[in-house]
Amino acid sequence: MPVITLEGSKLSKEQKSQLVKELTAAAAKIMNAPEQAFVVLLKENEKENIGVGGKLISEK
Repeated sequence: MPVITLEGSKLSKEQKSQLVKELTAAAAKIMNAPEQAFVVLLKENEKENIGVGGKLISEK
């Protein structure tokens, strides 16, 4: 059972649905495995908990 994990900032339900669909399809094609075998885990983080280039993205 392949697992795809993605961490990022908050997403809408529509964005999550599209990500799950497209990540699963791409991985299944590349790995030559059935889409039903994949599990996708999305972890959302608040912008004040993400830093890029030494700064919180909530401060940009």
